[in-house]
This record gives sequence, C-alpha cells and structure tokens, in this order.
Amino acid sequence: MSEKDIVLITAKAADDKRAEEITVLDMRGVSLVADYFIICHGNSEKQVQAIAREVKDKALENDIGIKRLEGFDEARWVLCDLGDVIVHIFHRDERIYYNLERLWGDAPRVNIQERLV
Repeated sequence: MSEKDIVLITAKAADDKRAEEITVLDMRGVSLVADYFIICHGNSEKQVQAIAREVKDKALENDIGIKRLEGFDEARWVLCDLGDVIVHIFHRDERIYYNLERLWGDAPRVNIQERLV
C-alpha cells in the first residue's frame, strides 16, 4: 500500500468522525520523521478520542501497522504513528497553541478535500 493510500484512508477516517480542518503536509525533503503529516482537530476530548479510535480501526482494517498511539487518555494531542504517515489529532485549543502548520510552514500542503466527499 502506498503512502498516499494511507493518507487517504486515515484522512477519510478522521473526516467520518467530523474532524475539522484536515490538513495534509508533504514532509518529504523537509523532515526525516515522516513523509506525510495529517493534522486535524476535534472540539472536545470525546471527539478527539473518537477520531483517534476511527483512525486506529481503519488502519488495522487495512493492515496498516501502528507503531505508536500516544496521548489518547488525555485527548489533547493524540499522535498516531503509522510509519511514513503521522496523524496529529488535536483538541481545538491545543491545535491553536502548537500551530504545527506554521512550524512546518515550508512543507507543501496536499489538497485532499475533493477526495473526502
């Protein structure tokens, strides 16, 4: 399975749980950590957990290995490490505070909005 397939599967999973402002950053050539970051947020701890659970479930259904899932219990910033794709699921307030899009501002954005409908 390609990295772009993983991006689409996990972004759709987040969208299914009403994640807001789903952003995909192409990290290739920018960072050695991962090839893609998916960044989104929920408006409550319950919603953040629901998004993270759905991302995890869809990854497992599609035989995508999960290296790490951190922050689930606190539900302020959940990191789901899928290898070359890392999904950052924030609580709205934490997303504003950490502003990863600005931090990684030199990473090109990948437009996936038309594929989520």
